[in-house]
Formats: sequence, C-alpha cells, structure tokens
Amino acid sequence: MIAKQFLITGIIMAVIAMLLSILFRIQLAWPDKSFPLLETFLGKWAEGGRIKPDFFLALVTIHGTIMVFFVLTAGLSGTFSNLLIPLQIGARDMASPFLNMLSYWFFLTACLVMMGSFFTQTGPASAGWTIYPPLSAVPKAMPGSQIGMTLWLISMVLFVASSLMGGINYVSTILNMRTKGMDLWKMPLTIWALFLTAVLGILSFPVLVAGVVLLVFDRSFGTSFYLSDLVFGTQILPNEGGSPILWQHLFWFLGHPEVYIVIMPALGISSEIISVNARKPIFGYHAMVYSLMGITILSFIVWGHHMFVTGMNPLLGGVFMITTLIIAVPSAVKTFNYLATLWRGNIRFTPAMLFAIGLVSFFISGGLTGIFLGNASLDINLHDTYFVVAHFHLVMGSAAIFGMLAGVYHWFPKMFGRMMNPKLAYLHFWVTFICAYLVFFPLHFLGLDGVPRRYYAFTEFEFMNKWLTVNVFVTWSAIVAALAQVAFLFNFFYSIFRGKKAPQNPWDANTLEWTTPVEHLHGNWPGEIPTVYRWPYDYSKPGAEKDFIPQTVPFSQTMSSNLPHDFEGNEEAERIQKEWEAKNKPVQE
Repeated sequence: MIAKQFLITGIIMAVIAMLLSILFRIQLAWPDKSFPLLETFLGKWAEGGRIKPDFFLALVTIHGTIMVFFVLTAGLSGTFSNLLIPLQIGARDMASPFLNMLSYWFFLTACLVMMGSFFTQTGPASAGWTIYPPLSAVPKAMPGSQIGMTLWLISMVLFVASSLMGGINYVSTILNMRTKGMDLWKMPLTIWALFLTAVLGILSFPVLVAGVVLLVFDRSFGTSFYLSDLVFGTQILPNEGGSPILWQHLFWFLGHPEVYIVIMPALGISSEIISVNARKPIFGYHAMVYSLMGITILSFIVWGHHMFVTGMNPLLGGVFMITTLIIAVPSAVKTFNYLATLWRGNIRFTPAMLFAIGLVSFFISGGLTGIFLGNASLDINLHDTYFVVAHFHLVMGSAAIFGMLAGVYHWFPKMFGRMMNPKLAYLHFWVTFICAYLVFFPLHFLGLDGVPRRYYAFTEFEFMNKWLTVNVFVTWSAIVAALAQVAFLFNFFYSIFRGKKAPQNPWDANTLEWTTPVEHLHGNWPGEIPTVYRWPYDYSKPGAEKDFIPQTVPFSQTMSSNLPHDFEGNEEAERIQKEWEAKNKPVQE
C-alpha cells in the first residue's frame, strides 16, 4: 500500500515537474513571442503572455527540486524499497510499519509545502535547485528569495526526515528480517542496491539539514554563515566573516551521494529485469555487488568536482579529479556486466526489458560526458554551461526515470494484480527514448560553445543567436516526449482497474515475490514463509527441465543440473550429488 502511495505521488509530482519544464522550454524557444494562454494560467508571472525573468528562474528551480528529490529519490526508492524488500527477502512486513507510514506522510507534506510556494505573493524559490547563497540567503535579493525560499527550506527538512525514517527502516529490515536460507549472497541485486542506497541516504542527508538550518539562521536571524562583504544597491550589508563556499561544501556533500541515491535503485532494478528477460544468470553477481559498494564509499569523496571553479587549491582539485575518475570504474563494471548478460541471451523484449536496456544506453552516453566534466581543467570551460545540463539529464535524469519505468512495468502485476497493455507500453518506450536523446543530445553542443545554463533568453548575446533554431527543435522534442507520457498515464491508471488479470509469475522469474498469491494478503504468504535454497539467477541452467529455477527449489530436486559450486562447500550435499551422478551416468549416455 505504501509503495503505491509513493509511486502515485511520485507520478503526480513528475507530471508537475514536466509541465514546468515545458513552460520554460517555450520561453527558451520563442523568447520574443507572446502567448496569451500563459497569462491566463500564470497571471502576473506571465504578463502580456511572456514569462517574467524572475519566474523563469523559479520554474527551473522547482523543476529541478521536484525531479531530483521528490520523483527520483522518494518516488523511486520509496516505491521499490517498500514493494520489494519484504517480498524479495521473505519478510511479513517492514521492521517498523509505523515509521514506514510516517515516512510517506512526511514526504507528502514536503510535496504540498513545496507546491504551496506557487500560491504566495512573491512566488516560489528561485536560486536554481542548488540554492546557492547569497541569492538564497538575502531575502530581499529578489522576489523568489522571500517566503518561497523559506517554504523550500521547510519542505527540504520535511523531506529529509521522510528519507531518514524510510532509510533506517529499509536497512534494519534487510539486516534482520531475511527468511531462512536467505544469506546476503542470495539476495537479488535489487535488494543490494536499495540497501546501499538507504545507507547512503542515512549518512548524507543530515549534512543537508545542517546546511539548511544555517541558511535559515542567515535568512531570518541575522547570522553570517554564508554572507560577507555584500553591497546591495547603494547600501553595504552588515554581514561579515561568512563564506558562500561553505554552503557549496555542505550542499554537495549531500548532493553527490544524492545522484547515486537516485541511480543505484534504478541500476538494481535493471539488473533484475535484464537477467530475467535475457533468460541468463546476471553476469558477475559478486562484481555487481562490490561495484555498488565501491560507488557507495567513493561517492562521499568526490563532491569537490562540482566546485572546481570556486577558487579551490589546484592540488585539492586534482585529488577530487582523481576520485571522480576512479568512481567511473565501478560504474563501468556494471555497464559491461549488463552487456555481458545480454550477450547471446535468449532475450524477451518485454516493455520492462526495453526500458532497462534504455537505462544502459543513457548510462553509457551520459556517463562518457562525465569524464569530460570530471577533468578540472576542462571543467573551467564547461562549468555551468548546457554541457552540464545535458550530462546529468542523460546519466541521472533519463537513466533513473527509465529504471523507474522499467520497475513499474515489471512489478505492476505484483502491485495491482493486473497486466499493463504492451502495445501502449512499446509506443511509450520508443517515443520517450528517441525524444529524450533529441532533447538532451543537442545541448552538449550549446555547452561546448559556452552557452550558460539558466539564462532567460538567448537573444541577449550575439554568439548565442545561432542556437535559437536548435532550441526550437529541442522544445518541440520535449513537447512530443511529454505527450508520450499520456500513453503511460492512461495505460497505468486504466490497467489498475481494467487490465488483464495477472498470473502468479508472469515473467517466469526466480525471486520470492512471485511465490506470493496474486491477491494481496496481510503478511504476504499464507502459511509459512518459503525457505530459500539458491541464488536468484538460475536461468537456463544446463541440465534443468525448465529455463528457470525459483529460489525456493531445493538442490535435491534438481540433481541433473546441480554444479559443484552450488553447494558452497557443504560436504554432505556434495557426497549425495556424487552418488547420484555415479548411479545415473549410464542413463545419460
């Protein structure tokens, strides 16, 4: 139930954020045209049918905040942790169901507070989603620095409280409530990913809260943590001794683990879906787990790569550059393992499989540009240009969204007991996939040419005029991509009520959640929780009767397909297997 609440709230927030992005894309494509319709909907923020510069920045800010935190963190982790953790490790429920419920209601409150800022006199927060001071720390700096910014900060604190309650819950459930036989190395990669994501969140989110509290002090109580030597018009502000760079350190110390909090659940979901639909064991299971651990540890020592141009010591920049390039290694390990799993697999192109492969595509193409940006010297040219926007919208934005959609298509039968319509799903995939590339790929070239992000109009500078046509193209692609989501939304909500009834195990998968009955019941399994005997990826095993062997099947029932390493050094089992083989050898010949 809580997974459904997170998912549907996440979908609603995603639609809102998508509409905001369409609004500012319209401004970028046609900066000189006026659209009376905009004034009808936005009132004083689009007087004469043109979005005001202040409001443009607010749109960019709220779009980024919703997408990163409310959709890709809460929507993704909240949905799939709650759905899959108890079902895949064999638990009746979460460690603390009450904390779990509280986590959702805090998340919803955070969403409502954030959305409420659109209905204030001065409008929503507008300092970019990273809300750098002094713009965010001096309330009179611009309309969006007033009550809207205060609401943003309150919303973020509520959101972090929600994340922490969820995270503590996920970690304690996975560590303490696994069913009989389910050791850590028999857990599906989804659970590993969600577990390490929760650990990341617990360790990094509190730092953001610390930063936010200091920012509230600066804004409302006259302190100077982030402010110093500011001239406002003709008057000199009294603040002295603070540093706006301090905020960047506190923010990015959360902000970089955050992007891995966003992508890791999506990678875990893809691992499971690619293995199931390639009908092959996942390639390099242990390597996959170790690479997730590597990402988890390394993500804490790379935050400085967001700050190469803040005047940091070049030596320190060099250190951050090295750690940034090293964190590309575990990511590459995962990529090659996905490709090796697909290689010569008996692939079934279900909608979920297409989205999981789409994730791999975005992860590669977006990840490659990260190597550019991770180089301190190159970053001096590329920092704060559209190149950065293109990079993270591919590697984190599109990839994680595709992971989330893959998960929705794959586990929809488990959540709602019905199947989604595959034809609409294929339409949704192809249009979204192609349009995502058409939107974000051209932006790399704008960035290489030095076009800065968050600019209100490209007509102010001579050298940017040549990109106006590209912007029109990108905006049309974005509008088509947005329309493609209508197919998904219809498919999703229609299938909940009218979809084809789902069988118990629609994808022939091995993991425990497909051993539960289709009708949901309290405690997940009627009677005893099944015991686990094997890892979750026994697909197409030589000698086996079927091309999948669920985790609940003991080795004694699969004598013809058992391999020596299956027994993990259990001598008794090895002896029985040898005797069986000696007896049955002649039969096989």
